[in-house]
Amino acid sequence: MNISRYIQSTFFFLTLLITCFSLAQKRPITHDPVVAKQGDTYYLFCTGPGITSFTSKDLKNWTQAAPVFAKAPEWASTVAPGFNGHIWAPDITFHNGIYYLYYSVSAFGKNTSAIGLVTNATLNPTDANYKWADQGIVIQSVPNRDLWNAIDPNLIFDEKGTPYLAFGSFWSGLKMVKLNVNLKEVAKPEEWTAIASRDRKGDTEEAEAGNGAIEGPFIFRKGDYYYQFNSWDYCCRGEKSTYKLMVGRSKSVTGPYVDKNGVELNEGGGSLVIEGNKNWYGVGHNSVFTFDGKDYTFMHGYDASDKALPKLIVKEITWIDSWPTVQPMD
Repeated sequence: MNISRYIQSTFFFLTLLITCFSLAQKRPITHDPVVAKQGDTYYLFCTGPGITSFTSKDLKNWTQAAPVFAKAPEWASTVAPGFNGHIWAPDITFHNGIYYLYYSVSAFGKNTSAIGLVTNATLNPTDANYKWADQGIVIQSVPNRDLWNAIDPNLIFDEKGTPYLAFGSFWSGLKMVKLNVNLKEVAKPEEWTAIASRDRKGDTEEAEAGNGAIEGPFIFRKGDYYYQFNSWDYCCRGEKSTYKLMVGRSKSVTGPYVDKNGVELNEGGGSLVIEGNKNWYGVGHNSVFTFDGKDYTFMHGYDASDKALPKLIVKEITWIDSWPTVQPMD
């Protein structure tokens, strides 16, 4: 048994279990948050049992709501043996009157993974039309077949309205694939693109994640550019977490993305957006949304004052010379 991986995995799932018991907080216990606004209510979705969710009226005070899945998708245990109901890294988009919520099913540190899709006409559970309908698997990765990992999805449309799904974690890096217009499957002929990577030791077994610690792509269009945010280094290790948020940009949704120094993200490039400090051990896995004319990034950080639990971090983005900046952690 790999003891370090066992400890890492145990911490990860214990903190997610704690998420279930969070009620109303200013910084709810959260991994991998995404947010949508319907009416006067913000809806937050994050990693947790059945996809954990919270609601807020002001982006400051959050109340836990019911999970998306009352029971796990039937196909999940066939993809990831030992699957325990924790669903990872959702992504929410409102498109043509429907909410599309992508999500990840996986085993920790393995690429026995799949990205699924669940849809709803409304996020308001009191609405008569409220019903999450699972659409099944969109992308799946298999050990020793794929040198990539089908987790951490993010839907993005290019300037022509063509849909792409960015995704990935460790292995050979982050990828992007063109989707059909129904957003439920990969378009034919298949168009796969590498969008970011870090060095991976050549002698690493293909079934292993390796040391190229990069994950969680999120693509945000602003002005003339598509901005790719991603997270470097390690989450889910409590006080040993080293997560940090990086960015690059491109005038094409498929890249190449480059950092402030002109280094391609596919060549290990990336400009720092935010990192941890003595009060926060690591900060990362973000999403970016525009609400009421302001751009916000949502992410999680490990709170040094509270047992290194992962907490929600919300930062307003300021754009300087067409690059995103946020205030550092307190």
